[in-house]
Amino acid sequence: MAKSADLTGKQFLVRIFFRIIAALVITVAVVYAVDAAILRYRVSTNKNPYGTVTVRPYYAIPRKDAKIELMFDDPRDETCVNSLFPQMGDSPCWYLRKHPEKRVDM
Repeated sequence: MAKSADLTGKQFLVRIFFRIIAALVITVAVVYAVDAAILRYRVSTNKNPYGTVTVRPYYAIPRKDAKIELMFDDPRDETCVNSLFPQMGDSPCWYLRKHPEKRVDM
């Protein structure tokens, strides 16, 4: 008898777990859709949809002796979007400001 009650408790916890995961996925999807809609509104009304951030790219080139050689390039301006998530193929400006160095693996 105790075994069936324990099994019911496990099933209850599994159900709760999957409901929490489903709620998180739905919440993220809704936030992404709202973010995309706000960006598209800004683009259509020309209300500051894009920005630029100076990025310093560098290249990581593997050598034959299993070491990596770094070659630094000149800083360049990169277009970004003023949104929460990456949209329209561009990175968000808040992310580029926090990560101004861009590593390119060769």
